[in-house]
Amino acid sequence: MAFTEKLLTVPPPIEVAGRQIKRYHVTSDPAGIAPDVEKAAYGILPELLPEPDGTPPATFVVLHRGTDTGAYLNAYSWVWDNVLHFRGAAAGQPALRCPDLDPTHFVTPDLPWIGCVWELPPIRHERDAWVRHLLAPETPDLEAYLADSLPEGTTGDRS
Repeated sequence: MAFTEKLLTVPPPIEVAGRQIKRYHVTSDPAGIAPDVEKAAYGILPELLPEPDGTPPATFVVLHRGTDTGAYLNAYSWVWDNVLHFRGAAAGQPALRCPDLDPTHFVTPDLPWIGCVWELPPIRHERDAWVRHLLAPETPDLEAYLADSLPEGTTGDRS
């Protein structure tokens, strides 16, 4: 099977458990993530978020719908001022200890993985946006950070 990039869309930010959540969706399907999968993923999101620690409460997530039965939610939260906290959830993927093939039945496997090749592109952008809007300026600007997302397109090279 030849490698192909996937589509990347950027829904507007939402608030969950007191945190501002920037969202990225990855899929091969031009119709996007199915509403039931999206609802189930964001339903488990509070379990993936760290406790407040004084860092501006911001997280970015990558919701990825595989080409098989799998669905994945990666939550990357800013903590300790400049550290990225990770927790993930998966559904419909037996290789990740999911109990069935249902892409709406999310569980939180305890694995040291932070994302696959299609899920990683937002990390670089978010690192630079965090520095640009919260660490470098004299006055941190969370709203500017939330408005600064990787453009929609594909998961491919953007340099």
